[in-house]
Amino acid sequence: MKTSIRSTRFTMGMVLFLVIILLLSISSAFYLNKLSGKTSAILKENHYSVVYARDMSGDLTNINQGIINPFIMNKNPDTLFINQEFRLFNKSLESEKNNITEVGEGQLVSAIGTSYSDYHDSFVKYIKSPNPAVEVLYLQKKFESLYQQLMLLSQINGKAIEEKTEDAKVSAKNATLQMTFIGTICFLIAYGFTFIFSSYFNERFYKLYNGVKGIVSSNYSQKIYLDGNDELYEISQAFNEMAEKLNENKQKMSVTLHEDTGKVYNLNDIQELKNFLLRIKSAEEQAIELISRFEKKQ
Repeated sequence: MKTSIRSTRFTMGMVLFLVIILLLSISSAFYLNKLSGKTSAILKENHYSVVYARDMSGDLTNINQGIINPFIMNKNPDTLFINQEFRLFNKSLESEKNNITEVGEGQLVSAIGTSYSDYHDSFVKYIKSPNPAVEVLYLQKKFESLYQQLMLLSQINGKAIEEKTEDAKVSAKNATLQMTFIGTICFLIAYGFTFIFSSYFNERFYKLYNGVKGIVSSNYSQKIYLDGNDELYEISQAFNEMAEKLNENKQKMSVTLHEDTGKVYNLNDIQELKNFLLRIKSAEEQAIELISRFEKKQ
């Protein structure tokens, strides 16, 4: 069965390179998606908690200043402002309750919620108390305790960000090494296939080139031997048949000239001889043109 170069070797090469491209693309997408997931987790799970803790600390500080400053100046506190800060604090606290990710963070947030409720109730008592000095001291203690809890919440998530960032760096390094390994293997496979493919055709074209060059040099006894059953093999067989026919015609012409030496040829015989020589010359010109094409391709 005839083997087609275009339908086998070229197709095999295209499929191989397509597989390599797909493998590299899928590997790159996998590692990039994995790394993106880690960085997204840092933002979603811990960065937001740090922001919530910072916002609650700011709100708590504003509340404390709204209580202490008027007390020092013997004025009534701005309850509208303080209640607004309480609402902002509570909003951030509820958001943090829905973003629990680290070990121990849930218990800490629950304790913050309890301390916040006590602090708010103590503020209500302070507004209604006939002896505000005692309530202010109690509020100050509650403020310090709650503020320390918020700092601890921020530290837990800050430490988690550092750990996850280091883990993401390690993952990125491992992904780089693995992609380098996969890329090297794919390169070696592609290079090996290209080398084998080019060597196969270089050897066959070289044999064809030498064979055609021999025919142009009137060496009609030379044969072109190619293995396989593809188009190049058919070309070599065609050249061998042409060389064989040229060699037979050359031998017949030599015998005819030897036998007819000294005879007088008529015009028809001379014309036939000219036509035969022209055909040989035409075949040689075609062979020269084919050699020229091979040399240009090289």
